[in-house]
Amino acid sequence: MSLKIFIKYMVSLRCKIIVKAELDRLEIKYGNVELGEVEIKEPITKEQNKVLKASLIKVGLELMDDKKAILIEKIKNTIIELVYKDNDLIKTKKSEYISHKLNYDYTYLANIFSEATGTTIEHYIINHKIERVKELLIYDELSLTQISYLLNYSSVAHLSAQFKKITGLTPTFFKTIKEKKRKELQYL
Repeated sequence: MSLKIFIKYMVSLRCKIIVKAELDRLEIKYGNVELGEVEIKEPITKEQNKVLKASLIKVGLELMDDKKAILIEKIKNTIIELVYKDNDLIKTKKSEYISHKLNYDYTYLANIFSEATGTTIEHYIINHKIERVKELLIYDELSLTQISYLLNYSSVAHLSAQFKKITGLTPTFFKTIKEKKRKELQYL
């Protein structure tokens, strides 16, 4: 028998490595370690649970017990997957993807998400898309047109307008600032 535990803020490969190391250290047998959740192979004792909670808090992670909070984290992790993982996913209808992936009605998910976070799922997606745009601009491997296509914007103008609305900067100016800072660091 296996059970799943949910960990808040576990959103990167680095987090997964940290969680695996803690589970190994505590000799807790586990299976899959995904964003936000871990499959535990055998029941853990109250003491192991307590120690795991404490060790996760030290590294900025949190073991979750509240079902609503767990669902919110699953929504966030699904959005991160949608924006960062598979470029084909971002071209699908977001509401259908999230609803299908989590097996809940999208309206229900949207309502509890906005109630818990104070923002809509759509705004959360937009903010993550803009963060991805920033990363891609800094990497300087793709043109703005390619980034626009990759992240399923209707046009470069749409991406630029959304970027400016969120950051207060145009993508080109953002890229110029980052290049200038990088050059300044080279001379230090």
